[in-house]
Amino acid sequence: METGTTLFDSAFWISCSIILLLLILSGFFSGSETALTAASRGKLRAQADKGSRGAERALKITEDNERLIGSVLLGNNLVNILAASLATALFTRLFGESGVALATLVMTLLVLVFSEVLPKTYAITNAETAAALVSRPIALVVLVFSPVVSAVRFFVRGVLRLLGVTVDPDSNILAVREEIAGALQLGHSEGVVEKEDRDRILGALDLRERAVEEIMLHRSGIEMIDADMPPQEILQQCLESNHTRLPVYREDQENIIGVIHAKDLLRAMYKLIGGPDGDASALKNFDVSTVAMKPYFVPETSTLDEQMRQFLRRRTHFALVVDEYGSLQGLITLEDILEEIVGEITDEFDPDGEHLLAPGEDGHYYVDGAMTIRDLNRATDWSLPDDEANTLAGLVIHEAQMIPTPGQVFSFHGFRFEVMARDGNRITQLKIRPL
Repeated sequence: METGTTLFDSAFWISCSIILLLLILSGFFSGSETALTAASRGKLRAQADKGSRGAERALKITEDNERLIGSVLLGNNLVNILAASLATALFTRLFGESGVALATLVMTLLVLVFSEVLPKTYAITNAETAAALVSRPIALVVLVFSPVVSAVRFFVRGVLRLLGVTVDPDSNILAVREEIAGALQLGHSEGVVEKEDRDRILGALDLRERAVEEIMLHRSGIEMIDADMPPQEILQQCLESNHTRLPVYREDQENIIGVIHAKDLLRAMYKLIGGPDGDASALKNFDVSTVAMKPYFVPETSTLDEQMRQFLRRRTHFALVVDEYGSLQGLITLEDILEEIVGEITDEFDPDGEHLLAPGEDGHYYVDGAMTIRDLNRATDWSLPDDEANTLAGLVIHEAQMIPTPGQVFSFHGFRFEVMARDGNRITQLKIRPL
């Protein structure tokens, strides 16, 4: 066996120094990977807009996550394997054959603590700051290792293609919407994000995915004015109505000739009779069609996002919804779209404005069959599917494959549905509770 002086010669100390340097590099690669993948691109963009060049570089190199991770992993594995090899040679020289096992134990402990847990813990708690700091050296690493990573990427995709897996190079790991929605759901479950805040943001994100037909007021619930009615009856209907805008039809409710605004109607009638001292009998010559605005029709397949833009561009709040054959299906207002974001908007003219949805003494919810599934989900935090139907009555009919009678009970999607009332072929009231 060699003497102690010979064992701890300059080669020993050089090997120890190289191993220490490799462990530091391993920690750098591990921390950089965590920082760059955990950093919020939104926060980095905000820092970049304030003049942070490190944040701007971090944004640039994270655009291609596959190349970034490949380069960092390549560098990390190189230094880890080299450090383990040097440590094995060093411990074998010191302790003979038992040095292999001892080197494995010591290097595992050192790599785990100082090259993995410690740098990654710091990086994940200061993700954006760390990402900006390491962006310059990591950009150089990505540039140097780019040819090797490209070759590895080509080989990996070839193997995956043989296994029947296709990789889209242009696809993001997570779509922005799903990432935001997931963060909101997680924040709500942890008590950080309020339910109302979550619903508002998700409602705004959903506008592009939802169609007008999903939230429109069905034609069966539209209040209309018959243009052939006497002017006094038209005035009385407008005064008694809860709505300020009413469609006007002639002969057939499919034949919409305009939309009357209560203020325009009152102003025109007031002018016709000649003011407060005028003759009310002059109203018999009043023609409501001369005051009605031109109707605005929209297809039922329009998205809510596009329809809101059209409302703002046209400076109108009211549209009639038609199907592909031009038949009237319902109406939609700007308020309906805003309610998808902020929730139910009520005022003193809403008859059901103060009746909040709440379970009865038996734990059941008594709801109108025309209530939309989305509104019920938002009110109760349930997750009933709305892919096949927009309303609760439609969901029951779809699942039952029939028009049920009062008293019938169904169980699906983890809920119990009991039909309480029906008007003709329309389910008017349901009793629902989770199973």
